[in-house]
Amino acid sequence: MRSSPTRRVRQIVLVVAAAIVLLGVNVPPAWSYISAWRHEQLIDSPEYVRRYGHWDVVDVPEPDRVNAIHAALLSSGRILLIAGSGNKEDMFATRALKSLLYDPATGSTRMIPVPDDMFCGGQTTLPDGRLLVAGGTQRYEKLDGAVTNAGGAMVVKNEDPDAPRVLPAGTVFVSPAGVRYRSTRDVSLAPAAKSGQGRRTVVTAAEEQVFVEAVDPGPAAVTETPAQYQVEGLPPEQARNVYGQGQAMTLRKQDYQGTDQAYTFDPVTETWSRVPDMAFARWYPTLTPMADGRVLTMAGLDGVGEVLDGQTEIFDPATTTWTERKDLQHYFPTYPAVFETAQAGRMVYTGANAGYGPADRGREPGLWDLDRGGFTPIPGLRDPDLLETAGSAWVGPVQDQRLAVVGGGGVGESPRSTGRIDYLDLDDPAPRFTPGPTMPEGVRYPNLVDLPDDTLLISGGSRDYRGKGGSNNHLARLLHPDTGELAPAADPVVGRDYHTEALLLPDGRVLTAGSDPLFDDQQNLVPGTFEQRIEIYSPPYLYRGARPTIADAPPTLARGRTATVATPDAAHLRGARLIKASTATHVTTTDMRSVALDVAPAPGGVAVTVPENPALTPPGPYMLFLVDDRGVPSVARMVSVRAGAGGRGAD
Repeated sequence: MRSSPTRRVRQIVLVVAAAIVLLGVNVPPAWSYISAWRHEQLIDSPEYVRRYGHWDVVDVPEPDRVNAIHAALLSSGRILLIAGSGNKEDMFATRALKSLLYDPATGSTRMIPVPDDMFCGGQTTLPDGRLLVAGGTQRYEKLDGAVTNAGGAMVVKNEDPDAPRVLPAGTVFVSPAGVRYRSTRDVSLAPAAKSGQGRRTVVTAAEEQVFVEAVDPGPAAVTETPAQYQVEGLPPEQARNVYGQGQAMTLRKQDYQGTDQAYTFDPVTETWSRVPDMAFARWYPTLTPMADGRVLTMAGLDGVGEVLDGQTEIFDPATTTWTERKDLQHYFPTYPAVFETAQAGRMVYTGANAGYGPADRGREPGLWDLDRGGFTPIPGLRDPDLLETAGSAWVGPVQDQRLAVVGGGGVGESPRSTGRIDYLDLDDPAPRFTPGPTMPEGVRYPNLVDLPDDTLLISGGSRDYRGKGGSNNHLARLLHPDTGELAPAADPVVGRDYHTEALLLPDGRVLTAGSDPLFDDQQNLVPGTFEQRIEIYSPPYLYRGARPTIADAPPTLARGRTATVATPDAAHLRGARLIKASTATHVTTTDMRSVALDVAPAPGGVAVTVPENPALTPPGPYMLFLVDDRGVPSVARMVSVRAGAGGRGAD
């Protein structure tokens, strides 16, 4: 457990006293202890926490610590932290795949095995409260100089219209020169498509792409020339129809490769279940919930480590199916920040992303119309070349249709970063970005969290790529959307950079986890250690006295309908907020939103009305907060939002 402030102060005083008794050369360290003691007294003082809030490091038992890559608030109020292999290739090789279930109300923890490596997949919450995780890691990257066996993409084709073909992992493809290459995963080929009759019969081969690498190491297997490859071991009648079309086979860097597998996590049974595979393998994809309960899925690295060329698909939880949408093909860098606006089917891409992809393609923010097609660029963003590892979120209630883009850096391992905060008002007839305040330092990887008092918490990040040079910021700010003020908040103890995430908790606090620095020292000599500590921020509103309470609330709220919430504090309430149970990875959170509810007096409490527009409240679990006239929120009730009578959303 965490030591009490009094005990810690006593320990520091004893150490200081001992140091002063010793040689004079030890006086400077003694003064540093005094400084630490005074700082701890300050940050624990009532005056300080009322103004800035307070951070606390959570004591997680060592066996339950994970490399948190993904985080999700479940409808149960618990937090699921998913590591998968946790960016550790040895854990990938041994299939030591992990996730941690943490209960912020009790502090209890429990490890839950992960059925596949979800490391760097995408995630969001479904209308029924299940967590959907799609994609992940099929194969780890191999850097330049580490590749010993030439490899590349092989397009496997089946021209037989009468039979499917399955080629298991390890199938050997033989080049015209007799060089043998082995596939890294199973390939399932449908029968070829056949149309027309007689002489007009047309057969279109079924095809699937797979990564292959040379059976023997060395440069003899290197080729830049595309060619047709035979499948070793097939009888002649099959070999005529099943073959490979090889691309360049090189010893250059091989990027991470995605998987097409998808799973759901049930917050009631706390178990994983396999759902049908996606149409495309994806690593670093974005999953964005839509007004009708379906999930828009885009971007990522494919099964051979190449950036997908805009292939988009939609998951329908009602039918448990994935459908490729060829009419929606649009190229994005990986983990693009794409949100649904107040107009169903109208998406906005803020330009924030997590990397992978050229600097001159897919980086421009814009509006994406899923119904009519087309992508309309949005002008005005400052530092448009510093959007990689930026954060973006709705500012204030989602009805205001106002987004913020915070920080970011240059493409790849660039040391450049920006403290820019720009706003985007989507209610403007001609939306464009406008300048907001500026962070005190350049910041890559900032975590953004909407709070129930309508402020936006901005925390963590680093000035340089993956915290190089000891550049973690250790800063937090509260952005006030009504005044534009960027107010100081208490400084976090734990630095957060790459592979970090943050979530609002039902009690109004904010959980932060993860961080994957490249180095552990300012000289960039000591390899980095993944940060496994969890830290929780208590905002200033939790130090303003008694909180309003919710005595009772319905478990389900319908759009366009009014429900009664029992509370003894009705006379002092300022409003009510629904905040979606969110998910996060790589400082990308596309399902977070705060919804303002109409509030009116009612016997024994207040009547709250949910907006009728389904694009404002995608179906699923939410936190219901009551907020008093001091800006102090209640502890939330977990509720489910569904379609009202005649509504368009899924239950």
